[in-house]
Amino acid sequence: MSQLKVACVQMRSGVDVAENIAAATALIREAAGQGAGLIATPEMTTLLDRKPGAAWEKSTTEDADPGLKAFRALAAELNVTLLIGSIAIRVADGKCANRSFLVGPDGKVLARYDKIHMFDVQLNAGNVYRESDSFAAGAEAVIANLPAGQLGMTVCYDVRFPDLYRQLAWGGAKVIAVPAAFTRITGEAHWHILLRSRAIETGCFIIAPAQGGKHQDGRETYGHSLIIDPWGEILAEGGVDPGVISATLDLSKVDEVRARIPSLQHVRDFRPRQ
Repeated sequence: MSQLKVACVQMRSGVDVAENIAAATALIREAAGQGAGLIATPEMTTLLDRKPGAAWEKSTTEDADPGLKAFRALAAELNVTLLIGSIAIRVADGKCANRSFLVGPDGKVLARYDKIHMFDVQLNAGNVYRESDSFAAGAEAVIANLPAGQLGMTVCYDVRFPDLYRQLAWGGAKVIAVPAAFTRITGEAHWHILLRSRAIETGCFIIAPAQGGKHQDGRETYGHSLIIDPWGEILAEGGVDPGVISATLDLSKVDEVRARIPSLQHVRDFRPRQ
């Protein structure tokens, strides 16, 4: 089976976990109603709150997390595979993991991925982000098995580090998920370019569910959820408001594109001259 209908859920998550779970649930149901077998939600599906300490205060351990519990039950009810872009999960030393979950149609967690690259940047005087103050960085790349093919798991800022995507492609990934909460500033400049580049470089399908719009905590995210084919063509795109986009992926196109442009086989190890 090389055909896979996927959907990206675009959200505008706020500071109330229960409200965010309810909003995600409604959109996931909408996506399932469109016939999607793999449904992906954005980074920080259940909470976006920039207040210092909020991530820890409003999170739990994985076993106790209400969002994960609700989404596992929902996946089983709808008989779909859910990629929950990420949830803040308490780990240690007052920090959380920015953790992505792949949940199977039976409600079981198939794979977990902790975001590796922390978004520690100052875009301008009013836009300072220090993700590492609240979150512990992950250390392992993750590839999960789906009936149609393998799925590489990444989160948001990871998209700026192409070596990770190359490793996922070398590991067998045919689809790579990039759930995100890209800022409006960086999204307007780089979102489409980065995601299309990762698709072209790896010969993979890219699914990128996003946060979009003005959030309760004051941040503004770019939206424009994307589904991109291995040739870099955009198959579906969202706007700024919450909603669902979908497309049917023919995973045989991955092998076709990689045969036409076999760049993954041509990588050479080299070092610049000093």
